Amino acid sequence: MRAVESLLVERGLVSSDAIDRVVSAFEKDIGPLNGARAVARAWVDAEFKKRLLTDATAALRDLGIGGLQGEHMVAVENTPSVHNVVVCTLCSCYPWPVLGLPPVWYKSPSYRARMVREPRALLREMGCDVPEDVEIRVWDSSADKRYLVLPQPPADASGRSEEELAELVTRDAMVGVQASRPDGQRRGSPQERRAGLRRPVAEPRVRNGRRAGGARPVSLGRFSRSTDRPDRGHAVRRRR
Repeated sequence: MRAVESLLVERGLVSSDAIDRVVSAFEKDIGPLNGARAVARAWVDAEFKKRLLTDATAALRDLGIGGLQGEHMVAVENTPSVHNVVVCTLCSCYPWPVLGLPPVWYKSPSYRARMVREPRALLREMGCDVPEDVEIRVWDSSADKRYLVLPQPPADASGRSEEELAELVTRDAMVGVQASRPDGQRRGSPQERRAGLRRPVAEPRVRNGRRAGGARPVSLGRFSRSTDRPDRGHAVRRRR
């Protein structure tokens, strides 16, 4: 793909900025719209939320969401006492039909290693400061199961329509590296999203290195890939 991009740019058929904007739109706006619809529905419909948390694959199918790379979905809910985040420790398994294109940082060795080893510190670096008294659960995505994080709804969710709520849901929140949309702004019009006209937002920082200064040590739970694990999947749990 890099070679094709270079050839197109070299021949003046497209600019690098235009390609970046289109890729960013598919990563952050057009692709994640399916997941955002499901999250918004769960925020306003208690029965759908129950189905989503019980059988995410079937609940998403009810909304017309599914397909290759999204055959076996599991939804995990953020609460005031639990924050969930998703990583693929082996490669870059990602629910394409739900969240669109996987971001570059999700596939990086640094993210994949550090999110298991020091999730609280890495989340803080990425702009998601999880309080010390909140448990962090790191879910390992695989070819067998892919995860969707159900973020906590905004305080004024009851006063908003489902469509308005969907505009506030970001890809990063559904991966678990963002607590909520930080600026409270909408994504822009559907025309802007489809044309890829919105400028890309800076990606979360993922650095190599040790724990940021002052962070409390995190105790790792047992990590097992045994075949008899519960059907809901498994997490590398972080004790308080």
